[in-house]
Amino acid sequence: MSTPLATHDHTPDSLPAALEFIKRTRWELRELRMVRVWKDRYQIIDVNKDYFEICGIGYPDADIVPLLRAVNAAFDPATIHDPTDAEYKEFLTGRRYTWAHDRVM
Repeated sequence: MSTPLATHDHTPDSLPAALEFIKRTRWELRELRMVRVWKDRYQIIDVNKDYFEICGIGYPDADIVPLLRAVNAAFDPATIHDPTDAEYKEFLTGRRYTWAHDRVM
């Protein structure tokens, strides 16, 4: 892959800054396609394979869950922190909610 369009260095307790980075740079990409999460970085990739990256955070960290939810990634929060033999974990984006999913019947 090429170089990222933008990068952000994540430090512990700076989750709001990382979420603001996603919100600001999201519109520089086309339709989001997937997310790749390493042990130490997080990449958001669009349909043209352009991407931006957040360094310093990975799937073992607790702050990865809100970052994945910010781009509607399809993942299981119960198993996201489990170690893997692969180089990275890959999740598709664009998860949709059904109508009235938040209501109790």
